[in-house]
Amino acid sequence: MPLAAGAPDDSDATTLPLSRRPWDIAMLLLLVAYVAGLALHGPAFEPLVDGWLGVLTQVVPAAACWVAARDAGPRRREVTLLALAVTAFAVGNVLFVLAASSSTEPSFPSSADIGYLCFYPAVLAAVVLAVRLEIKGVSAAVWWNSLLGAGGAAAVLAVLLQGVFEQAMGGPLQVTVALAYPVFDLMLVAAIVGVAAIQGARLQRHWLPLLVGLALFAAADVVYALRVAAGSYRVGTPLDALWAVGLTVMTLWARGSFRRPAQQRAAASGALVVPATATAASLGVLVAGNRTHISNLAIILATVTLLVAAGRTQLAFRQVRRIADLRRQATTDDLTGLPNRRAFYSHVTGALAAACSSQAMLLLDLDGFKEVNDSLGHHVGDELLSQVGKRLAGRLREGDLLARLGGDEFAVLLDDTEAGQAVAAAGKLREALTEPFILGGIAVHTDVSIGISLAPQHGTDLTVLLRRADIAMYKAKRSHAGHRLYASADDADGDERLRTLEELRAAFSGNELILHYQPKLDLRTDQVCGVEALVRWDHPTRGLLYPVSFLELVHDSGLMRQMTRYVLERALDQAAEWVAQGRPLTVAVNLSASSLVDADLPEQVTEMLAARQLPAAALQLEITEEFLMADRERARHILRQLRELGVEISVDDFGTGYSSLAYLRELPIDELKLDRSFVFPMADDARAAALVVSTISLAHSLGLRMVAEGVENATALAELTRHGCDQAQGYHLSRPVPAAELDHWLDTRSTSHALGAARR
Repeated sequence: MPLAAGAPDDSDATTLPLSRRPWDIAMLLLLVAYVAGLALHGPAFEPLVDGWLGVLTQVVPAAACWVAARDAGPRRREVTLLALAVTAFAVGNVLFVLAASSSTEPSFPSSADIGYLCFYPAVLAAVVLAVRLEIKGVSAAVWWNSLLGAGGAAAVLAVLLQGVFEQAMGGPLQVTVALAYPVFDLMLVAAIVGVAAIQGARLQRHWLPLLVGLALFAAADVVYALRVAAGSYRVGTPLDALWAVGLTVMTLWARGSFRRPAQQRAAASGALVVPATATAASLGVLVAGNRTHISNLAIILATVTLLVAAGRTQLAFRQVRRIADLRRQATTDDLTGLPNRRAFYSHVTGALAAACSSQAMLLLDLDGFKEVNDSLGHHVGDELLSQVGKRLAGRLREGDLLARLGGDEFAVLLDDTEAGQAVAAAGKLREALTEPFILGGIAVHTDVSIGISLAPQHGTDLTVLLRRADIAMYKAKRSHAGHRLYASADDADGDERLRTLEELRAAFSGNELILHYQPKLDLRTDQVCGVEALVRWDHPTRGLLYPVSFLELVHDSGLMRQMTRYVLERALDQAAEWVAQGRPLTVAVNLSASSLVDADLPEQVTEMLAARQLPAAALQLEITEEFLMADRERARHILRQLRELGVEISVDDFGTGYSSLAYLRELPIDELKLDRSFVFPMADDARAAALVVSTISLAHSLGLRMVAEGVENATALAELTRHGCDQAQGYHLSRPVPAAELDHWLDTRSTSHALGAARR
């Protein structure tokens, strides 16, 4: 039983020094003297043994119980009830001894029976209070076990006491008192077995004295009743010692002489011993009832016990089903219904150990899944994973194992598969995801990168195979190859990638990511009208790194959303600084396709502009045609929100797309940026020049500005001006440079223009 609040922690003690136990010593010495006296007892009543020693072996425990009740603390109520029970029995015994010591035969019932009978309800109440803390949180199965044990024990005892029940004769009072003893004994035995069943295999030592004391007392009662029924009972036999021993042991429990163990005993395999024994005993009673006369009480108790056993069996079946369901849940991914990481590891470990042929491990990682989660919500991401699992499962053979390891990562084990077959299987899995997923009325496109490792070629250990498949998968992701078979040379690249990824995460907090700015020139006024912000990584050991060195890693590792916010905040900080200097410049920021599926982007932009007190016209967002073609409906929704804020939208790398130009009419766009691949050759290639001219006309006819990228020389700049292009940027004007260097360039250009105007 757990310690009650405020009770002293006696978990470390098992016994106390004898010098501190005078009551215990007194009770034990009296008990030894009484047992010795009974062993030497003659046939007649002996006042010293049957009188004084017999009474003292019960009066002293009663006094000890009252002393214990005074100091029992949280246990005071149950100890007080036990003291009342022992005192009542001692009083009854004193009255019995006084009657027995006289020459007259004691009457039945007598005043002694009042004390004896008061013992039972008091001690049963003490047991109920003592067990009250034990039953908190007890499972239904334990309750059923307790009822089974109690019923079975009572049924067997009813058979043993059958003669006692049948001999109850006389007036109503005599019959009532005569039947009260065996009925109370039935209840006492049922309580003992019931409490033992509740404790079960974890029966704690501090319960033993109470249960043993009650059991000894009940045994003395039963033997006494049987001897009285047979006419063989006489005072002064060793049977009389059983009551004294039982009361003494119960008193030791009340005094706390048996301490709680430091730890609860571990559960054993005998948890079903009580219900099994009770069921067998009840069946035995009913079988015996068909062969010989057995009281109706025993039959009723046995029948009730078997009914309880049937209920316990039904509960056991439900528990078995629940355990099976829990085991299934423990090895199944709730979202997709596929085996989970635990099941996959368990299966693959065994499969690798028993393999007789080559096996292939495929590790799959969805591309851009984090952006879907961040932008459309986790419920959409969960639905996407569920549909992906179904499509992948539909492309595998019957014996192949597909599992979801976690997040957007899946794994496949292909049995009896060579390298070529594994590569072909990877291609089929990628093909299964080519069609868009319709989630909440939105078409979501996703691809998958697959790494392949082979057993035993690349290893026979699960951890090694997964690690090498993981390396190959990231190699495939970086190269956009879709899938890749592991090669030993990939190890170095994998280690380098992991190291770079950790450095990249640190770069955000260390402000190693910086912005360079390239000016945009208005060809009609020859004035700088804005700049394009371009991110660079000022690496502490590798120097200045351009986006081609790390942006792909940012995308693959799910850091693009963080990168977008980082660049926007620093670009707008610089725009605010230019406004404060009296040099307002529109800052253009490139957004990836994954950033533009973020439904929170318009709200974030609004907050950033408001925090810096900048007008929406201070920011321009550059997107690519690939995003527009991927999900036009979603593009229209997000872009319209941004345009309503006053933020301008520019289509970057125009002309490199491969789809219809209908989006130019449907979507809220302000300008087109003609890709450098058209601008650079226009001076020497008439067809390229014709494309540039026609594109400028197209933009103007739609009310859009045309910006030419990659202007490398004065000839191109002059031709663009002549054909009506609106703006230009390129190395001929300025490379992307830090803000301080751009300020110097702007000041120098302004001075040069002022001097030129003065000469004219």
